[in-house]
Amino acid sequence: MDRPVWLLDVDGVLNASRPGWGAAPRSGTAYSGSDAYRMRWAPALLDRIRALHRAGEVEIHWCSTWCADADQLERLFALPRLARAWPGHLSATAAAAAKLAAARAVLTRGRRLIWTDDVEVPTSGPVHDELTVGGRALLIAPSPGRGLQPEHMDAVEAFISTPAAPPGTPPPVDEALLIARRLLGGAPPPPL
Repeated sequence: MDRPVWLLDVDGVLNASRPGWGAAPRSGTAYSGSDAYRMRWAPALLDRIRALHRAGEVEIHWCSTWCADADQLERLFALPRLARAWPGHLSATAAAAAKLAAARAVLTRGRRLIWTDDVEVPTSGPVHDELTVGGRALLIAPSPGRGLQPEHMDAVEAFISTPAAPPGTPPPVDEALLIARRLLGGAPPPPL
């Protein structure tokens, strides 16, 4: 079974000022050292994450500046202990590089990747293309004020339930993309 690895950020992904989900958000406090941080989240979002973890179809890793204090998050969000992308405290700058390194490491190990991060997930460009080539990665950059929304979780669940293509299998041809390129006068993609 090709169980994907989900690199899960916290602030702007789980912790959001207006998480929505059709119900009142919950809030609480998490601590990093002696500093207290107010967290706000959608209970239904955490319910879906817990269910995915319990089903064992995805391996969830904290991939956040919260890694060193993830026990605080697990307590607050009533989550089981999850893997950490790194063990210690990192600055925001160092964490940005560590997050991308973690994403590349997942793919290098031949695993499929889900990466949810409001800031560091590339939404276009060469790094985005590198990570998503062959359909082995799902990258989601939610709005930081809203965090992950139901449609994001639908995409995560669909990605998890779709079996990985055998190694060396070319990605499926996207007919709509081919038509759009032709209409816009773009070069056709190389033949498969």
